[in-house]
Amino acid sequence: MNDSIAYLGLLADEEIELDSAALMLSALDHEGVDTEPYLERLRAINAAVEAAREGMDEDDLQSGEAQGALLARVIGVDFGFAGDSESYDAPLNADMIRVLDRRLGLPVSLSILYVAVARRMGWTAHPLNTPAHVLVSVGPQEAPALIDPFLRGSLVEPDQLMALLKRALGPDALPDEAHVAPMSNRMTLARLLLNQATRAEQAGDTGRACILYERMTIVAPDHGAAWWELARLQLVQGEVEAARASLSAMLEITRDPERRSQIHAALARLAGQPSGGN
Repeated sequence: MNDSIAYLGLLADEEIELDSAALMLSALDHEGVDTEPYLERLRAINAAVEAAREGMDEDDLQSGEAQGALLARVIGVDFGFAGDSESYDAPLNADMIRVLDRRLGLPVSLSILYVAVARRMGWTAHPLNTPAHVLVSVGPQEAPALIDPFLRGSLVEPDQLMALLKRALGPDALPDEAHVAPMSNRMTLARLLLNQATRAEQAGDTGRACILYERMTIVAPDHGAAWWELARLQLVQGEVEAARASLSAMLEITRDPERRSQIHAALARLAGQPSGGN
């Protein structure tokens, strides 16, 4: 089934449409589902934002705050997309089909909706690498705004951002620009998959976690951490040869000397082990 997402690994990052790509990833877990109604739902959201925009003066939509407010009104209020605070850790909150069905999700899955629509409006928008809670930056470089799709697209003020970072990093941490850096499309999809993989492993479903890390390596083949985690889980399942292949793939893309040394050491330890798995 992974053949249906292989194209994502071949696209240039800017060619990836986040919402439709997330939907294709979701479809892998819903065998036989017709994705067209879900694509139509995404188009309906886009059309509603476009219609709301046409009713406004373009001069009033030059700032990120104004653009974010329009997105919040349509996506967060009119369509009712919000964060699932009651069952936050449920895997379906990172499953785009279920997010569209329930209109509830995690920060990262909801951020994907906001960013994809904003970009189709011709606006600059990025999911941010905020720890534990993805935010969205929207608007021109000279006047961007931060919004929180989990809270129906509400504006995030500087003091609220600092409080969020302190909660995630610890009260004595010193947040820096890396904690609010834009994520590439691949890394956004990888973070979506990571949410699912982490929850699967926490639930004791190593096989499911392994499948999700494998998808991560397909979508973001240069993401070394995904190859490492995949190899680790393959070893847990006794798939030694598969783990060797994952580590070798990681070695091809890793240039950091210390990390390469770790990979070589891991491969050396596996050299004498018999191949397992199927």
